[in-house]
Amino acid sequence: MASSPAKGTGPLAGLRIIDLTAMVMGPYCTQIMADMGADVIKIEPPGGDDTRYISVGPAPGMSGVFFNVNRGKRSVVLDLRSDAGTAALRALIVQADVFIHSMRAKAIAKLGFSYADVAALNPAIIYTNCYGYGRRGPDRDLTAYDDTIQAQCGLPAVQQMLTGEANYVGTIMADKVAGLTALYATMMALFHRERTGEGQEVEVSMFETMASFMLVEHANGAMFSPPLGPAIYPRAVAPNRRPYRTKDGQISALIYNDKQWSAFVGAVRPVWASDAYATLERRARHIDTVYALVADTMKERTTQEWLTLFRGLDIPAAPLRTPDALFNDPHLNAVGLFETVPTPHGPVRFPGVPTWFSQTPGCVAGPAPELGAHTQEVLEELGLPAVAVKSARSSGQDKGV
Repeated sequence: MASSPAKGTGPLAGLRIIDLTAMVMGPYCTQIMADMGADVIKIEPPGGDDTRYISVGPAPGMSGVFFNVNRGKRSVVLDLRSDAGTAALRALIVQADVFIHSMRAKAIAKLGFSYADVAALNPAIIYTNCYGYGRRGPDRDLTAYDDTIQAQCGLPAVQQMLTGEANYVGTIMADKVAGLTALYATMMALFHRERTGEGQEVEVSMFETMASFMLVEHANGAMFSPPLGPAIYPRAVAPNRRPYRTKDGQISALIYNDKQWSAFVGAVRPVWASDAYATLERRARHIDTVYALVADTMKERTTQEWLTLFRGLDIPAAPLRTPDALFNDPHLNAVGLFETVPTPHGPVRFPGVPTWFSQTPGCVAGPAPELGAHTQEVLEELGLPAVAVKSARSSGQDKGV
């Protein structure tokens, strides 16, 4: 039998999560729950979550992406087209606090696990739907992936304003922002249940989430009636908003408020002290010109010289880094972000829990599970007869029922 993740000590210790999500949106949400102490039981089909196969990994079916967003969970393989599989899932639901899935509404209902079906078994359960598009809109049955949601919510369009070419951003932002949204929505429902005892259904969709996310600043003048301008925040899409070139490299810096501008001008360009850009309001109206002026100035010194100056003036600045460099960042290592965890494939250095709790700290809950590694263990916990478990595990590579 595979070893199980250690019992959690975080703020979610004692909660049981039934996780029928796949890819990244839902698994990222439940990965954080596992790190925060919850017992996350990942229900997989016989072939496993597709994310097992999308990048390099230490063993077949254990890609790096899968390894990270499914760490600390228990994998149970259930064929939900079989009577045995659906019976096992129903037994799990009775004992669960949260049921979370990422199937389309028609698909989960066809399997017999709509909210009404699940609530009939456990009225206090929190039932979270992770969708591409909300069920009340005309796009509800469309397939969604990060790239298509980025396009639909306007990310490539604002990148084109910024760089001259429409591009996706270099991270799966829609998946991760929606995953975080599913997490906080589920936690809010659990908080309500803690106060009232009442379970409920929660719906989180990638498109609505990312539309809301994009419009935090970009709604701008379009929010008003009549509109006072287009739905765009000019500073974010100014063509000269980019890392500055220095004598020997590049640097990021934002000389933003009046105090910072005055300090910069006093140290570097005293002749700008009373020019047309002396106030934040004036700079905001001519932000791209301001970026261009600063860019020309930045070429005069080395990256380190600028970093020393800016940090002395309390102006936000940072060198450009690659993702690889994060593993050796002195600050991240000092605060203990990375946790090395023993796994069957050797030690793995995970980017760990980014939050801190004085009384209930979370931690990396353990390695990601092999496909179906905990099927027998979980079924035995449900009190299913040993013969049924053996029969289920002997049916082939799926290691489940």
